[in-house]
Parts: sequence; C-alpha cells; structure tokens
Amino acid sequence: MNLPKIVSRSEWLEARRALLEKEKEVTNARDMIAAERRKLPMVKVEKEYLFEGPDGAATLLDLFEGRRQLIVRHFMFGPDDDEGCIGCSMQTDSVGELAHMWARDTSFALVSRAPLAKFAPFKARMGWNYPWYSSFGSDFNYDFEAASEMGESPGVSAFIRDGDDVFHTYSVFDRGGDIFKNFYNYLDITALGRQEDELEHPWDWWRYKDSYDSEDAAVPGTNWWNGTRFKS
Repeated sequence: MNLPKIVSRSEWLEARRALLEKEKEVTNARDMIAAERRKLPMVKVEKEYLFEGPDGAATLLDLFEGRRQLIVRHFMFGPDDDEGCIGCSMQTDSVGELAHMWARDTSFALVSRAPLAKFAPFKARMGWNYPWYSSFGSDFNYDFEAASEMGESPGVSAFIRDGDDVFHTYSVFDRGGDIFKNFYNYLDITALGRQEDELEHPWDWWRYKDSYDSEDAAVPGTNWWNGTRFKS
C-alpha cells in the first residue's frame, strides 16, 4: 500500500474538513439506524432454557442478574472443541469494563454450547472475568441462529425483561459484528487501515491474543456462515 501524499498543514486541514462532512453524514445515518433499531418489535421468549454457570443451573431470566436488559455474546465453542473461536475471542477481548453497561441497567454474558468444564480452562487462559454460561443440551443456540447442523456460528443478541417476562429484541451477525471489535475502530483512523486488502480473507491475520508471536498459532479457518441467518 502506498503512503498518502505529503502536503502542507493548511492543505491537510482543507482535506480533513471535507472528509469531516462525510463523517458527520455517516454518524447521523448511524444515529438514525440506532433509533429504528430501538423501534423494532420484540418477541416473547416462551421456551424455558436452562444454562450452567459457575454457580450452578440458571435460567435466561437469571442471566439478567436483576437488570432490565441483557446482551448475549453467542460464543463459538462447541461440545467437541478444545479452544474457542478466534474471532469471538477478539470480540470478547474488546468488551471492556462491564460497569459501564451495568450503569445503564444492562447485563452482559457469553453463552456457548460446550459444557462449562470444557471452556473454563480457556476462559482462565484468556484472563476473562465475564459471565460465561453453557447452553449444553438446550436449543438456545439453535433457536437464536447461533448453531445449526453445520456447526457453531457467531452473533450477539439483545433481550429485555418486563418483570419475569423476557423478550428478544435484536440479533446481529456476520459483518455486523465488526462494531464489537474495538481495535478495528482504532485501525480505521490510521493511514494503513486494517491492512487486509491483500489477504484471501479479511480474518486471515486474526490470532488469539497470546499467540501472535507463535509460528504454530491457530488460524480462524474457513467462514461458512455468512448469509445463512433468518432463513425460517
């Protein structure tokens, strides 16, 4: 990739101000989409789902931890896996301090189909303290488009409760998940950007955060799930 043209400070400011107008248009469009998203209808969750957490069995309502809203990261870690999905791991690395969500009456949790004992060592390796529940034996991942006969797939879902009644309000998949990788937002303001144009797949450079210096590091592999959601 070629470096940008070298110009004077005044020329840079002129170009920067021109781009700022386009950035404002994108920001306004994003605000408009967010407002429409909040107006989406919701669906009552009628099925009883049972999860396994560090404190034992839990219902979907329990995952709210008494708060009004719940965000679930559908984390790709199947019953036969020994490590979690690299992309899901990078998104989890980006979650940050949950106190800021709690301050807006919103809880956050990871949910995977693998049994709790299977992913507990991986959670310790990654150094995460986020609530992580197993949906092993339930239809939760299948019902919310995060698993199929093809295997696991990533996503994020939002729920709200009215008393003890739980409602599904939103889910996002595929490229929509880019917003949860905070490092992309930083890379996007740099001259070199994401540096993915020459790769066969944009995700080919992804690694676990403790594996970038390893020649034998695991790689994401083939992405089969793009465009597979909301078929029913």
